[in-house]
Amino acid sequence: MIDQQTPLRGGVPCIPVRPRTGRFLVLAVVFVCAACGLVYELELVALASYLIGDSVTQASVVLSLMVFAMGIGSLLAKRLRARAAVGFGLLEAALALVGGSSALILYASFAWLGESRYALVGFSLVIGVLIGAEIPLLMTLIQRVDRQDAGGAVADLFAADYVGALVGGLAFPFLLLPVMGQLTGALFTGAVNAAAGLALVLWVFRHDLNPRSRWLLVAVNAAVIALLATASVLVDDFERAARRAVYGGEVRVAMQTDLQEVVLTGPRDGSLDLYLDGRLRVSSRDEYRFHEALVHPAMKGPHRRVLILGGGDGLAAREVLRYPDVTSVVVVELDPAVTRLARTDPALSALNAHAFDDPRLTTVAEDAFTWLRAARDRYDVVISDLPDPGITASTKLYSAEFYGLVAGALGPGGRLVVHASPPSNRPATFWTVEASVRAGGLSTRPYRVEGRLTGFAGGPDRVTDGTEAPRDWGFVLAARSAGGRLGMDPGAPALRTLGEGELLAGRRAVERARWHGVPPSTLVHPRY
Repeated sequence: MIDQQTPLRGGVPCIPVRPRTGRFLVLAVVFVCAACGLVYELELVALASYLIGDSVTQASVVLSLMVFAMGIGSLLAKRLRARAAVGFGLLEAALALVGGSSALILYASFAWLGESRYALVGFSLVIGVLIGAEIPLLMTLIQRVDRQDAGGAVADLFAADYVGALVGGLAFPFLLLPVMGQLTGALFTGAVNAAAGLALVLWVFRHDLNPRSRWLLVAVNAAVIALLATASVLVDDFERAARRAVYGGEVRVAMQTDLQEVVLTGPRDGSLDLYLDGRLRVSSRDEYRFHEALVHPAMKGPHRRVLILGGGDGLAAREVLRYPDVTSVVVVELDPAVTRLARTDPALSALNAHAFDDPRLTTVAEDAFTWLRAARDRYDVVISDLPDPGITASTKLYSAEFYGLVAGALGPGGRLVVHASPPSNRPATFWTVEASVRAGGLSTRPYRVEGRLTGFAGGPDRVTDGTEAPRDWGFVLAARSAGGRLGMDPGAPALRTLGEGELLAGRRAVERARWHGVPPSTLVHPRY
């Protein structure tokens, strides 16, 4: 359908460029819009996983809602086809504003309201509607500049759309995140989105616009770009204010490494807290209970050579190095910035008793799974001080395959100890980890310790979903052969091994939850 305002020349719409050039420009904007749209989607998934956790659930929610909303947007776009040029220009301005500011508003809702799920759902729906409305309008525009059959136009549009999505999907993790960060990257993407839509309409379809429409488009898009640019200038101040709202006023260190955000707060009321990607990892209020319970049971047998998987804060190493007959400690930590902070920050290094200055300790900056595959040495004790099993990104480090690699790294009489989530609060996760250790070929002895003062060590310190914060930690001690009676060194908190009744009940619950043939590790999920 041709806009009644479009000048005609011999029954063909008159545009200021040759048809092939116009067609190329329309497809180029399709490419840019597709790249921007996918960046918005990935930005929502990444930030939701960071703020809420459980990336599988967040990706499923965002993508399914957006695809549904895209269908709604396509239907709504029918009303705009009569004035496709003006409609597309305003649509891109709205998409740029909503998509570009989505990360900022999502983070603000988490920082000041303590809840970001509703904002996530709202942005997923609105962005999906706006993205879905693009293709019908672009289909109308491309047929105006170059008359071709509908099948050919659809093929060209979707080809440009898919290639743009590819570029956007690669640009997000490899360019935008490392160079600009999540918030600035989203704002920049929105500005590019608005500029591309405005340029296409003003250049190729300017004859479709009357003076009022032209000035309206210029004013709206200029205002959107100005708002996004202003927000990008103020984003550092915003992040500092948000961190104060989330972590309190005494933030010692806040940095974005190549892998995660690291925040160290305190000492506040005598407490030093370490957060990784917004999740409380260590609190000096009760970390000694956790690390003593994690380390000392495994050290009851041979312990001259010790391997610590994770533990970049140096606190597990502190407990290991208390034993004078330990000759070698290897710490395999994925993020070297964490070990660097634990070595150089005065408060944190004092908390770990300057463990990284001990000549017996060696650090390796590598993924634990990958490192174990190539490992040839054997160890008397392996300590798994890894992120909580409820964090999806760490699931492979709680798999039966991973524990099979650990079993291969154990020497004669060697022991493994694993932090396996609180049994009182997440029993299914705890028993699934225990089942995964057994599936890796090891005999297990689960136990727990009470006296926990802080929230989830692998989750938000403040619980906003109504779940009661755990008051214990759960562990699994394992060896190649059945272990004897579990003991503790003097000075450590009292442990309680789980009785045979609890063992049978927990293992049966995991077996009932399994699908036939599915490894137990696949059931590790933070919702439990």
